[in-house]
Amino acid sequence: MQIELTQAPFPKAPTLLLIAGLGGMGSYWLPQRAALAEHYQLVVYDQRGTGVNKQPLPNDYCLPDMAQEIHTAMLQQGITHYSVLGHALGGLVAMQLALDYPAAIDKLAIINGWLQLNAHTRRCFAVRETLLQDSGPAAYLQAQPLFLYPADWMAANQPRLEAEEAMHNAHFQGQENLTRRLNALKAADFHATAARIQQQVLVICSRDDLLVPWIFSEELHNALPNSLLEIMPWGGHACNVTAASDCNQRLLSFLVTEPTYLKEII
Repeated sequence: MQIELTQAPFPKAPTLLLIAGLGGMGSYWLPQRAALAEHYQLVVYDQRGTGVNKQPLPNDYCLPDMAQEIHTAMLQQGITHYSVLGHALGGLVAMQLALDYPAAIDKLAIINGWLQLNAHTRRCFAVRETLLQDSGPAAYLQAQPLFLYPADWMAANQPRLEAEEAMHNAHFQGQENLTRRLNALKAADFHATAARIQQQVLVICSRDDLLVPWIFSEELHNALPNSLLEIMPWGGHACNVTAASDCNQRLLSFLVTEPTYLKEII
């Protein structure tokens, strides 16, 4: 698996792994890179089946596979200890890493994550799957921003959305790979295992997230023994993109400094 390592900002700088959501592309983290790269050596990658790592995925592809392949890639680079920032599906992979390789993982930051896919989010994905199967990738990608961004942000950023749609069409991961990655997401369930995650975890959510309502981040926070929940007032599912400055400030406050309190809501 190909991964990208940024230059360490100072000798012996800690490492931070960034894991995108269902889209899988490392470019998703562009709004965070400059801010985080001042404090961490960053590891960014296209997930298996997407981007530069595009290859057919097996039918039984699952979350432990996603965790194992990136952890192996980290070890191949000589990285044995790191923190993880994940968005949605990426947050699930972050928790799987903490469960499967606890000695390697320092802190976790999870943006708009969950314990198990809820009925509302499952309905949203069902609509998207129907579009993909019945109308094809172009229709699926045309509808995708509706689930990611607030309406007012979309109305003000139409040229950007059109450029993103063209880029995603050009680099689409393929219907089979997307379906198999989505099936892995839908099968994930941390209800019985979240209490085993002992790392400090920042759970960030947006109150206006259409795809994953904020109450499911609250549920995740309540299940984790050492977590902090921060609820952003606006930003949608991709709040790290639409409200990048606010999100970055919250991330840095948690990642760079030692929290003095946990199990609280901000």
